[in-house]
Amino acid sequence: MWFRGGVANERFLVKGGARLNGQVRVAGAKNSVLKLMAAALLAEGTTVLTNCPAIDDVPLMQKVLEGLGCTVENEGDTVRIHTPAELSWKADFDAVRQFRASVCVLGPLTSRCRKAVVALPGGDAIGSRPLDMHQAGLETLGARTYIHHGCVVAETGGLRGGHIKLDFPSVGATENILTAAVLADGQTVLDNAAREPEIVDLCNMLIEMGARITGAGSNTITVDGVDKLEPITHEVVGDRIVAGTWAYAAAMTRGDITVGGINPSHLHLALEKLKNAGAQVETFPTGFRVRMDRRAHSVNYQTLPFPGFPTDLQPMAIALASVSEGVSVLTENVFESRFRFVDEMIRLGAEATIDGHHVMIHGKERLSSAPVWSSDIRAGAGLVLAGLCTEPGDVTEVHDVFHVDRGYPDFVETLNALGAEVERIS
Repeated sequence: MWFRGGVANERFLVKGGARLNGQVRVAGAKNSVLKLMAAALLAEGTTVLTNCPAIDDVPLMQKVLEGLGCTVENEGDTVRIHTPAELSWKADFDAVRQFRASVCVLGPLTSRCRKAVVALPGGDAIGSRPLDMHQAGLETLGARTYIHHGCVVAETGGLRGGHIKLDFPSVGATENILTAAVLADGQTVLDNAAREPEIVDLCNMLIEMGARITGAGSNTITVDGVDKLEPITHEVVGDRIVAGTWAYAAAMTRGDITVGGINPSHLHLALEKLKNAGAQVETFPTGFRVRMDRRAHSVNYQTLPFPGFPTDLQPMAIALASVSEGVSVLTENVFESRFRFVDEMIRLGAEATIDGHHVMIHGKERLSSAPVWSSDIRAGAGLVLAGLCTEPGDVTEVHDVFHVDRGYPDFVETLNALGAEVERIS
């Protein structure tokens, strides 16, 4: 699999005035594949994942698993994970610290090894996400947890089922509790569980491995522990955030894009918002088409856990609002530091005002080019799309694009195939 390795000084030159047209097929979801790779730790033998995206986070997760004793082969869109009978429980090395998703090994390691030491992760600059709920969930299942030398530590004489109610439907906490509970003694009931399609994908894989889980996709998930799981072959669910990015790209550039490889119900609200903005939206069983013939109308948004509007599409919504007719208000309810993106949009001429967790945007016909900096994966993609909406011939320089490579396979190549002019330079 292609791996760029996050070259820090690379940047994109984005030419304004583009109208995007054509077809795109999305690969497997970043927010699913990494968790599925971690779940492979639960079963001795070879687990195979297909439809894996060619993004930089996959080789990073590969390094994490290899550090724990697995052998991983990564070829094309297939990842093969050979999990040994004896795993290392110590995930305290550089690869773990490089990105947040690495914390998802906490549940499987606690479950399989009865001990886990996981370095507190880094990753995107979108606010503090403490592990309180992860720890509280594992403690309910009979583990002792604490922070020591910059690592979260979990220890148990053996996990047992329990009743857990999350304060917030955290995706990460739901995943770690599920992967710990599948091999625990007795029944675990998880209330206020996350409902994201990626959670359903993880549950489906665990069920295929022999776990007993009901209620995936609802607020309450019930897990009856089993003695062991078996390795399987599983296809990663399509990436709804990448698909949503192309949907909003079509609307912003007054283009026409058909997106395949995705269940449109996973983006129901995001596509409804585009209809409200004036786009023509058609859905099919495995994709959708977004066509925008005129300038978009302003629409208000509030980010919420699934099935609400995804926080990961917030930068695309702000970018669309900045070139729409009228005034839009976006309310961010999930991550507290996600408006760093807005400061960069203002550099591009967007008329936006931040007030606490609200941003008010007065749309304008065109933005103007300027050098801008990505603070996270989605902000990077949003800035590139905004760069397409500047005056024809204007060139926007987007810096720190290694973020984008962590979440979007072949981003530049896809944009150019759709009619954009984007160049990667170092």
